[in-house]
Amino acid sequence: MLSCSTRWSDVDENGHINNARLVGYIQEGIYDLFRHHATAVRESLFPSGFIIARHEIDYLEQLHHQPEPLSVRLTVERLGRSSAHVEVNVLREPRTFMRARTVVVARDRESGRSRKLSPGERRFLAGFMPEDARAAEAAATAPAGMPAQRGPARSGGRVSSPLRPRRRCRTSAG
Repeated sequence: MLSCSTRWSDVDENGHINNARLVGYIQEGIYDLFRHHATAVRESLFPSGFIIARHEIDYLEQLHHQPEPLSVRLTVERLGRSSAHVEVNVLREPRTFMRARTVVVARDRESGRSRKLSPGERRFLAGFMPEDARAAEAAATAPAGMPAQRGPARSGGRVSSPLRPRRRCRTSAG
């Protein structure tokens, strides 16, 4: 989970955080998962980066500037051949202000086109899937006759893993 503070400069003339800034929280969360997560860095995953193929955003409530930081929670809903479908929730407990579904595609540096996810990238992303989706993913990718391996322990429907902190946003141990 990523923790982001709002800034007074994020407020628009209506007195709430501008929707363009809210999209920035999605991008920061995705970027931290794919480029700054300790496992992604250690295992050199996504060496050519990734591209955002789609954002679908539901603005659920107006968000106002407050000293308490926002939480940005990511869950991988589904894995495709070259893509991950990620749900991003921006909240300040107990209220969720925005929910987005984003399609992130692994990129080939030379061609600039999509490429197949590596087995390591699939394992990494599967660790952020709900238990039922992770089991289905493991069964779909297991070699014939081999039992699917169990993923990392989960807490509250999300995997809590250390992320590297960035300029404005930081991770929580939660």
